Amino acid sequence: MCEANAYIVNGNGAENLLLADVDIIEPEEGGQIRLISIYGEQKVVKADIKSMSLVNHRVVLATK
Repeated sequence: MCEANAYIVNGNGAENLLLADVDIIEPEEGGQIRLISIYGEQKVVKADIKSMSLVNHRVVLATK
């Protein structure tokens, strides 16, 4: 499988799992990002993409 796990960086710099098995990442209005997993679970967060490693199946977001 080629899905990624999405993590969000908190104020202390620690990464917390936001959503597993992410299939789709879409920009939304107002600086938000919509993440959709292969199971149809969705999360919308106001964040920027800090880093992506598709080989490691990893997306890191930083809140705005």
